[in-house]
Amino acid sequence: MQDLIKNAIEEFKNLDNKPIRVISHLDSDGLTSASIMLQVLKREKKKFVLSIVKQLNENVLKELSLENYNTIIFTDLGSGYIKLINQYLKNKKIFIFDHHIPDVSEIHSNISHVNPNSSDRIFQISGSGVTYLFAKNLSLENKDLAYLAVIGSIGDSQKFQDLNKQILDDAVDTNKIEIRRGLKMFGAQTKPLYKVLQFSTDPFIPGVTGSEEGALLFMNELGIEVKDNDRFKKLVNLNEEELKKLTTGIILKRLGSEKNPADIFSDVYLLKEEEDESFTKDAREFSTLLNCCGRLDKPSVGIGVCLNNPKFKNIANELMKEYKIELINGLNWFYNNKDKMIKGNNYLIMNAQENIRDTLIGTITSIISKANIYRENTILISMAYTIDNNIKVSMRICNGDNSEIDLREILKEITEDKWESGGHKYACGCLIPIENEQEFINKSVDVLNRKVY
Repeated sequence: MQDLIKNAIEEFKNLDNKPIRVISHLDSDGLTSASIMLQVLKREKKKFVLSIVKQLNENVLKELSLENYNTIIFTDLGSGYIKLINQYLKNKKIFIFDHHIPDVSEIHSNISHVNPNSSDRIFQISGSGVTYLFAKNLSLENKDLAYLAVIGSIGDSQKFQDLNKQILDDAVDTNKIEIRRGLKMFGAQTKPLYKVLQFSTDPFIPGVTGSEEGALLFMNELGIEVKDNDRFKKLVNLNEEELKKLTTGIILKRLGSEKNPADIFSDVYLLKEEEDESFTKDAREFSTLLNCCGRLDKPSVGIGVCLNNPKFKNIANELMKEYKIELINGLNWFYNNKDKMIKGNNYLIMNAQENIRDTLIGTITSIISKANIYRENTILISMAYTIDNNIKVSMRICNGDNSEIDLREILKEITEDKWESGGHKYACGCLIPIENEQEFINKSVDVLNRKVY
């Protein structure tokens, strides 16, 4: 990895002063990757033009080949498209900072490819993490950007091991992030406590998760008020005594139904310079805010949030309301139609067509995969129409983070390399032409019916 970074730095320092083209992905990891790179370029007094894309494909690369830029930087994407980059961008200087598995081993000399991962070994690191390590090695001044890579890693559901641990340590050392031990629950800073309990899937709370009435009753039984001076009480508002009551109550509720009832705590990563009870205080909620901006086709707002622009923070907070409505509508559609979906012993295929936004289909599938609706290791395939007559396909595995199942291999078997695909072991996807809709479904059923898990 160090040799890859060293070579990229040497190539970077030899660049002329012409504007640089930057391409990144629209999710949390992509937006944090882009934000790190933009600040690096600004500090190096380099001009740049940024584009955020849903995914890299042949059409995007064809367009880039026609643009008048000598240098193109890809962050959080590119490794899975080296074959096409070799084909279309052979006359340009290319930098790739990514963590996805490369599609080929042969890389042309015009490409500086920084990626520690291969089919033989996978490190815990995100695209933003790779971008950050380049930035840090270029100049220690950039060490203050480590917190953005932490947010990106959380957005990709990664563990703080391997290279990620080094990056987290940098974020703590620069006084950007504070680590506290707390309840795993999402929304501690911004959501009413009863809503946090109602939607808590990790930890799952029998009789409470999935039920607003159950959550309110649970709080009443514990003697915790729902409101404090006409404001809904949040998890971060609880005093020490209330927090003890809550944790004890959750563990008791989980006794007899969960393998480890006391497994309700985790590290919480708080941004020290952000306001309490804001969407940007907790790194997990910050990551969700960025995903919201990207998924609602407002990635520039997410970049503005990463660059600490107050105006864009306010816009992003408003977008969160729309994001929640879209997610709720998508989940309601799923619950109203799940009995009509294609099912097997170990899989479910959800063809949402035009009922769920294609940029949200992966997020909704992830939520469903963690909602304890289906048994562990059930494979979910979801599909949604795009505006350009394609279908976005997302694959997830239910509560199978420690499973040996590799969704990428299954998807590769389904697509037979006819359609563009990419992703990770537990979360991947592809894009198929709409005319191949039924063919894809038939092939998926055929392949999954032959799998036994």
